[in-house]
Amino acid sequence: MDRSIFKLQTWLEQKFNVNSQQSLLKNRWNELVVFGYKNAVSCIFPVTIFALLALSKVLPLGALPRYDFLLICCLAMQAFMYITKLESRDELLVICLFHILGILMEWFKVSKHSWSYPEEAYSKFYGVPLYSGFMYASVASYMCQAWRRFELKMSPWPIYWIGWALSLFIYINFFTHHFIGDYRWILSALVIIAFYPAKVYFNTSGIRRQMPVILSFILIGFFIWLAENFATFFGAWKYTNQHNGWKVVHFQKISSWTLMTIVSYIIVAQLKFAKKE
Repeated sequence: MDRSIFKLQTWLEQKFNVNSQQSLLKNRWNELVVFGYKNAVSCIFPVTIFALLALSKVLPLGALPRYDFLLICCLAMQAFMYITKLESRDELLVICLFHILGILMEWFKVSKHSWSYPEEAYSKFYGVPLYSGFMYASVASYMCQAWRRFELKMSPWPIYWIGWALSLFIYINFFTHHFIGDYRWILSALVIIAFYPAKVYFNTSGIRRQMPVILSFILIGFFIWLAENFATFFGAWKYTNQHNGWKVVHFQKISSWTLMTIVSYIIVAQLKFAKKE
């Protein structure tokens, strides 16, 4: 499966060769096609989850609770991606790590009534269905896939311990802000200081582009916020202000997802760097 996708990707890169003697406008369009294709393939897991959320609202599931159906489908999708080599063993381990981190956060946040899962399920523990961890894992899946397909490189990258420390404190703040105050803006300032010089370099179709790493954090956080609106619309979970009818998720959640993106980004990057050593 991964080989077929690679062949299609290679064909697209050759057909839409931005280094050929074409007009500048057409070059930009061709490059955008390849860029969109690589992103689409990297999003296989999250797109599958969103499709399942929509389908499970209308499919007749009989006695099978919806959340259990979603868990079974997510497990099957994860197995499919590993068997077909869309994901490597190392990437699978990273995704499992994010699943655990996500479930731990879900248990805590639901206990604090930040949001809830109103439907019943056999795979629901302490108010949280186990499929919910896959929503965090899907973010890690996208990052691992995009890293490989875009041949991502970051430079200059902060010292390892700084990256680990920032990701740890950001993750802890999601818990401790219920007790000792929210320090997200201080942590955000530290991230800007640490990563301001860093650029992410990516390959579309034979030409390398770059953007500030901080901008990539914000863009991914914004698109996850859009996905969250989609997920809550189809009842994946509900915030306290959505129980009497769906409402747009508060814009402040963009900052939360940006911080979670930073945690994901740093962990994936640090593990990729460690793998090379």
